[in-house]
Amino acid sequence: MRMVFGLVLILGLGLAGFAVYMAKGFISTSQAKTAELQALADSMVDTVQVFVVKRQIKYGERLTKDDVRLVRWPVDAIPEGIFTFPATEIEEGTPGEDLFPKGSDKLRAVLRTMELNEPVMALKVTQPGKDAGITSRLTVGMRAFAIKVDVSSGVSGFLRPGDQIDVYWTGRRPNSESDENITKLIETGVRLIAIDQSADDDIGNANIARTVTVEATPQQVASLAQAQGSGRLSLSLLGSGDVTEVGAIEVSQNDLLGIVTQERVVLEQERECSIKTRRGAEVVEIPIPCTN
Repeated sequence: MRMVFGLVLILGLGLAGFAVYMAKGFISTSQAKTAELQALADSMVDTVQVFVVKRQIKYGERLTKDDVRLVRWPVDAIPEGIFTFPATEIEEGTPGEDLFPKGSDKLRAVLRTMELNEPVMALKVTQPGKDAGITSRLTVGMRAFAIKVDVSSGVSGFLRPGDQIDVYWTGRRPNSESDENITKLIETGVRLIAIDQSADDDIGNANIARTVTVEATPQQVASLAQAQGSGRLSLSLLGSGDVTEVGAIEVSQNDLLGIVTQERVVLEQERECSIKTRRGAEVVEIPIPCTN
C-alpha cells in the first residue's frame, strides 16, 4: 500500500513539474507574440487615400475618373498640393478640394505631363472646366505680355515655360546729344508662361522662338512695352531657385571700352568795351567800363 502511495506521489510531482514547465513555455511564447505585435503596431503609420494616374497623361489632356486610382499614402509624407479622398486639408499641404467636384461634369486639364503612378497635384492640373492655356497659368492680378526674341536675345532657344528671366534694354538715352547706346537691366525675375503659342513646359528640344510670353504686373507691362518700342530687348536666364538680389545695372559703350569722357571747359573771356573817336584824320579807340 505504501508503495502504491509513493508511486502516486511521484507521478503527481512529475505531472505538476511538467505542467509548470508547459505553463512557463506558454507564457514566454505569449510574451514574445505580444512584443512582436506591439513592434508591428509601432511600425505602422497613418495613411490617407490619394489619387495617382494609371497611365502617362500629357499636357492639355482632360483628366477623367478612368485615368486615376486610389492608393494609400503616409500622412507625414504627403506632397504639397496633393488630392486626397475624401478631400481633406492635411497640414502643410493639400488643396482641400475634390479632384472631381460632386454634381459637376467639368473636368480638369493637365498642365504638366504626369507619369504612371504619379500623384495628382494641384500645380499640374487646372481648375475644373478650365483649359490648359495661358490664362490658367496667370497669377491673380498679373497680365501676359509677349516679347519678340531671336536666337541671340532668346538665350538660343533654351527657354521653357516656368523659367525666370532678367530683361535688358539697349538703346539711346532720350534727349542725348551723343549717339552712344546703353544697356540697362529693366526687369528681374520675370516668369515665362509660354514660348511662341505653347504653354507646355515639356518641350523636348531647344527651339528658336520668335516670341516669349511673360507674366507681369500692369506697371511692368507698360515698362516692357515702352522699352520694346524704343530699343532692343534681350533676355537672360536665371538658374533654378536663384533668389539673388540684383541692383541697378547700366553699361554704356564707353564703360565697355574703358573710355573716360572728359568734360570740355569753356572759359568765358573777359569783355573789353571801348569807344572810337576821331581826332582830325586819326581814329582813336578809348577803353571804357562795360555797362552790360
